[in-house]
Amino acid sequence: MPQCKLRYIQCWQDVTTLKHPQAKMELKFFTWKLISNFLSLSLAFFSSTSSADFLDCISQQISPNFTLSDILLTPNDAPYSTVLQSTIQNLRFSTPTSPKPLAIVTPLSYSHVQSTVICSVDSGLQIRIRSGGHDYEGLSYTSHDHTPFILLDFNKLRSVTVDLDDNTAWVESGATLGELSYWVSQKSNILGFPTGECTSVGVGGQLSGGGFGTMARKYGLSADNVIDARIIDVNGRILDRDSMGEDLFWAIRGGGGASFGVVLSWKINLVYVPPIVTVFTLSKVLDKAATRLVNKWQYIAHNITEDLFINLVVSPVPVSDQEENTTIQVTFNSLFLGTSDELIKVLSETFPELGLQETDCIEMTWIESVVYHSVYLRGESIEALIERRPWPKSYYKFKSDYVQKPIPEDALEEIWKWCLQENLILAIEPHGGKMSQIKDTETPYPHREGNLYIIQYVMQWTDEGFNASEKHVASIRKVYKKMTPFVSKNPREAYVNFRDLDLGMNGYACGTSYLKASKWGSKYFKGNFRRLAMVKGAVDPTNFFCNEQSIPPLVSSHPSY
Repeated sequence: MPQCKLRYIQCWQDVTTLKHPQAKMELKFFTWKLISNFLSLSLAFFSSTSSADFLDCISQQISPNFTLSDILLTPNDAPYSTVLQSTIQNLRFSTPTSPKPLAIVTPLSYSHVQSTVICSVDSGLQIRIRSGGHDYEGLSYTSHDHTPFILLDFNKLRSVTVDLDDNTAWVESGATLGELSYWVSQKSNILGFPTGECTSVGVGGQLSGGGFGTMARKYGLSADNVIDARIIDVNGRILDRDSMGEDLFWAIRGGGGASFGVVLSWKINLVYVPPIVTVFTLSKVLDKAATRLVNKWQYIAHNITEDLFINLVVSPVPVSDQEENTTIQVTFNSLFLGTSDELIKVLSETFPELGLQETDCIEMTWIESVVYHSVYLRGESIEALIERRPWPKSYYKFKSDYVQKPIPEDALEEIWKWCLQENLILAIEPHGGKMSQIKDTETPYPHREGNLYIIQYVMQWTDEGFNASEKHVASIRKVYKKMTPFVSKNPREAYVNFRDLDLGMNGYACGTSYLKASKWGSKYFKGNFRRLAMVKGAVDPTNFFCNEQSIPPLVSSHPSY
């Protein structure tokens, strides 16, 4: 077959007449390269000009008490790379070719955040907002479509102020969940807050996406316990609950705060925790007997007392320390808000098949249980929570599902085989309790009554390179597809804090329609997606606060949502 080495016009004639299929393929590639190179040059010019405008603007905005170097880093500054990499968890988006910010702003005051927003708007640059860096798809620190952006990193805005008079606290978005829990515990041994198990997650991401954790069955999501917030809007104004209005306040408690503005801090209701709680971890190889335990768990985990939380981790493990031979193991992890005697009594009545013994139980304080359930800090002192130790970095891809009917035992056995074949971990956490008592529309998080549990599919690997990533991502997608008959339908639901770009993305520079975005938006938010888009249209109609899965603006002439 002749190669496409003719003049461009001749190639085009060959393509249009379908004389040379290979020429058609090569012309596509040639055209793509031409457009790609043109866009790269255009973006480079745009980035250079916009970056200069931004730097000039923000240098004029900074108060005399600070210098620009106090809060801003460019790629020419030595600490730039260290700061950028500091909280990136997913190595898939930390490669030499990964798009990086034109500048990193690490604000020391709220006025610095205001200046960053104002100057980014004036310069025509996007901003990405990072509180903890755990975003599964890297949306808080990179741009998948190579749109130039500024990174707003909240690492230095992380104060926690506890008020025992009304059992509340103000916490800044840059604090980690571990820091929040620790500082609350230092004020009271009977107050806590329902956070997630991963203590290095940033408060800003946890609360703005909902926030599921070990006390969700007792007290609901983290976002369910937010009673006020401070946010900077597209005009650079600082708004609280009264001035932002109830619609925007509703949207940021589970709808993803980065779509609507920059949430500076949150006022939260602290919750009661007993002086003594009990934890246990039981692991069993998944033979038929263990599968029966998992099956029984499906029927009782969402129905037992709200004081008890039992999750499951299904994972491939070596057989007799031989890495070449693996089997599937299920681990039952629990938090009980009470003593071990009380826990054993509850489980002897509701789940005797588990065979829990007194020796399996460990009594501790609630703050010690936060360390215990963080897994990677287990065995450390509670002071480890304020050392800002990041979760160990790796390459990973995550997906999520909700289950509304128990999966049959024979299907469970097939699922174990899939996990073994693809080296996939399943983290399974129960709903029920308070989660089922809150209306679907109370916050943007809609996965309430009727959901038995959530599944998080976890694919992690250490081998580098594009081919390795493609292989492992294909493996998790394969299992996800096979799970279709056993999970929620119409829509197939997903949790926004387990971000998954496979569900769909906005177009270049966030361009998309409401209808197209509904493809993924309905999975995260169900019927609440329309209201989120209406709020977005009211507070950010030009879609400045955007990313690959931000809420698109839906503008209406009607005053109500």
